[in-house]
Amino acid sequence: MFDLKGYEASLLEGAWVTLEVALASLLLALLLGMLGALAKLSPYPWARALATLYTTLVRGIPDLVLMMLLFFGGQLFINYLCSWVNEHYNRYLLASDPNQEWVSLLPDYIDISPFVAGVATIGFIFGAYMAETFRGAILAVDKGELEAARAFGMRPGQLFIRILLPQMMRHALPGFGNNWLVLLKTTALVSIIGLDDMVRKASLAAGSTQQPFTFYMAVALIFLIFTAVSTSLLKWAERHYAIKTR
Repeated sequence: MFDLKGYEASLLEGAWVTLEVALASLLLALLLGMLGALAKLSPYPWARALATLYTTLVRGIPDLVLMMLLFFGGQLFINYLCSWVNEHYNRYLLASDPNQEWVSLLPDYIDISPFVAGVATIGFIFGAYMAETFRGAILAVDKGELEAARAFGMRPGQLFIRILLPQMMRHALPGFGNNWLVLLKTTALVSIIGLDDMVRKASLAAGSTQQPFTFYMAVALIFLIFTAVSTSLLKWAERHYAIKTR
């Protein structure tokens, strides 16, 4: 048994943060992935071009580089936008009343938390991979079922929820499961932007005790537990949807 020198509670706290980041990122990735897949299959050329640009850029840039760009660049952009809005708003007020005092419509500085930045970045990255997974799953659905649903007078929302979504899930689950497992491991990157996740907690404990192998091995084992539980749930989901199609 590893001697964690009293850092057990700290590692468990970091593991919970890691799980929160992973689940929140997954929700964002699912949303972006579905929108991206529908855009790629859209009859509108501008939607297909935008979705293709999104997936091409994300899949062509390393995750670590994207995280640094979005964390630092995103914060700069948001604060620049706030300054721009405040400046133009006050110019408008001064044009109507020269004695008007400066009014800050938006905060002068916004500090984006590492948690929000990490979730947004990982969700943005894996939204591109989910988009390809969902696009393939949608194309695998029998077009005759969709045409029959339209013939029965189903609205687009009803068609998606009742016919398309249940059918595509069976085809999307293998790719979805792979993306989820990779996303779970990618959460380790949030430690570089200052979030107190499991990896950062282990790094601080390793520096304090001079036992890096012990703490990083503990982190590896916790990730293996997360992966084992996820794999079991994914296998159950695959059996569940396979039964529905028999």
